[in-house]
Amino acid sequence: MRFANPIFLLLLGFIPFYIWFSYIRKKNRSAILYSDIKLLEVDKDKNLLNREKILFWMRIAAFALAVIALARPQAGQFSQDVSNEGIDIVICLDTSTSMRAEDFKPNNRFFVARETSKQFVKMRKHDRIGIVVFAGLSFTQCPLSIDHAAVLELLDKTDIGMTQVDATAIGSAIATAVNRLKSSQAKSKVIIVLSDGRNNAGEIDPITASKVAQVMGIKIYTIGAGAPGPAIYPIDDPVFGRRYVQLPQELDEDTLRKISDTTGGMYFRATSAKALENVFRQIDKMEKTKIKTTEYSEYRDLYLLFLLPAFLLLLLEQVLVNTVFMKIP
Repeated sequence: MRFANPIFLLLLGFIPFYIWFSYIRKKNRSAILYSDIKLLEVDKDKNLLNREKILFWMRIAAFALAVIALARPQAGQFSQDVSNEGIDIVICLDTSTSMRAEDFKPNNRFFVARETSKQFVKMRKHDRIGIVVFAGLSFTQCPLSIDHAAVLELLDKTDIGMTQVDATAIGSAIATAVNRLKSSQAKSKVIIVLSDGRNNAGEIDPITASKVAQVMGIKIYTIGAGAPGPAIYPIDDPVFGRRYVQLPQELDEDTLRKISDTTGGMYFRATSAKALENVFRQIDKMEKTKIKTTEYSEYRDLYLLFLLPAFLLLLLEQVLVNTVFMKIP
């Protein structure tokens, strides 16, 4: 409920002053002395003793209801149409064995990349999102979908080595993502490529793939994962169990930067779990979905619900004053 003329509600502020004034006036009223004590027996009916109080509060209630009616209370229906220009986004995750490197402590690179990608999906409520995984081969783990619960479930199922060919085919990953976006009607199409290595497999060169994406109006953001210098990498030996070795950094930042520059995107370097979270937040801010909201309101007046009771109270007061509450001279 709302009030069309709320300024009239200020009149309700006079009620406490009126009550206070009536109390002071009654307190200061002069007492009348009677010579015959029997005249006080007029108090036999206790209901009559309260007549002034009843009439007083009836007038107060009638005044309050009348003020609310003047303020024009209204009830209405509110509806909202929301339309959005969503962005189609494909996340390409590197699942090669080098993503086992544990320089994103306390977890490895892939675990942090997967969990951070999940948080990014949760931030993009109005966008269609797809998942491509790659190592020596690439394939679509999840097609473009607005069903983010399904996207998150399929992201949970991604793991290192799932392509069964251990290498890094960045060009193939981009080509697979472009193929998913080629029929998209979205005004903005984005690919996010996250890798810790260099392209050493696949039938298509990453730069060539990025040029195809650029022609199709697709922007590519690239993320290089890994701390500087050699990384600690676990090896499970069937005889000696798990042991750790140091592997040199193989990240090809130049190629990743050229991919993003070709398509008007941006290259980011993530050297820690926190840094990777910040990268996804930056991309989220740079790729804002346009939301258009149209609101509709329809109101009906309710003043009669307050004005009629006020009128009836005043009418009842007059009836009581001239009947049961009548003063006898």
